[in-house]
Amino acid sequence: MISNDCRTVGVITDIDGLALTREDREFLIQPEITGLIFFARNYESPQQLSELTRALRELRPDLLLTVDQEGGRVQRFRDGFSRFAPMLRYEPLYRDDPDLACELARTGGWLLATELIMRGVDLTFAPVLDVERDLSEVIGDRAFGHSASVVTTLASAWCDGLAEAGMKAVGKHFPGHGAVKADSHLELPVDPRERSDLDYDIQPFADLIAAGKINGIMPAHVVYPAVDQERTAGFSSVWLQQILRQQLGFDGVIFSDDLSMEGAASGGDFYQRSFAAAEAGANALVVCNNRGAATEVVRAVNDMFNEGAQPLSLSDWQLKEHPIDNNRLQQARARLLHYGLLTESAG
Repeated sequence: MISNDCRTVGVITDIDGLALTREDREFLIQPEITGLIFFARNYESPQQLSELTRALRELRPDLLLTVDQEGGRVQRFRDGFSRFAPMLRYEPLYRDDPDLACELARTGGWLLATELIMRGVDLTFAPVLDVERDLSEVIGDRAFGHSASVVTTLASAWCDGLAEAGMKAVGKHFPGHGAVKADSHLELPVDPRERSDLDYDIQPFADLIAAGKINGIMPAHVVYPAVDQERTAGFSSVWLQQILRQQLGFDGVIFSDDLSMEGAASGGDFYQRSFAAAEAGANALVVCNNRGAATEVVRAVNDMFNEGAQPLSLSDWQLKEHPIDNNRLQQARARLLHYGLLTESAG
């Protein structure tokens, strides 16, 4: 549980290669860093990933090891892992048989999490809770459906599967990225809709928070003028404190989206973005693909500590090793493959 009474903050960043370099080791031992996010460049094979996570555990046993492993377009680990179809593939199954679709979504969440756990990865940043409108260039088939109720139901089942495997869930991109065309990786999107329309998109987040199924939230680098005319959701205390914390009652961890994305440029330079995100309410400051930027974010967090902020610990998000039922793994893969929810099985 995150208290509103004291700022709690840390950094999640990355490395360049398949193994730790001396520079990586010197960088990652800094106490401001609380987690690491993997990309495709960090992956060659399941065995290599296991060796990398083992080396990271030896260096920093408390470090949370994360990845964007949603399936479809966003799956960093491919060869040697089951290749998941996009989440939108569940929607037509849901129309035909809601109970079956939810059972398969739960199986999918369990399988995806289990394959990561087997290689030492603690967390995938999922599920996507955006409502798809056949408009967004960055969301698209990453969403579970075209209505808030379908997204809520299928994502809830997916979260159940993650939890059954032992993994926490991070909902993104709050309050909803599906109604803007622009890609916040490349530019600053603006969603001009009225608050009532935004409330519809918020519903999956609100429902899963109320159900206790979401442990983390990642806000969107999108401006919603109906609520905050100047700041993106990730830099807005209105969105993160008043709406997310107070109105929706969320007491988990707020992860910034990547502070090196173009949509985050409105927050200033990297040092300024760090303070803007933390002052708005973000706890874990994510910065990727730029070691110089990460160095500035670490410097900013160190200054926050000197001003009284508390270090963010995510050690209770780490996964404990447990026996894997290989028969269940094979059955799950075969079932999802049968329904077209895997494009390729690891087994």
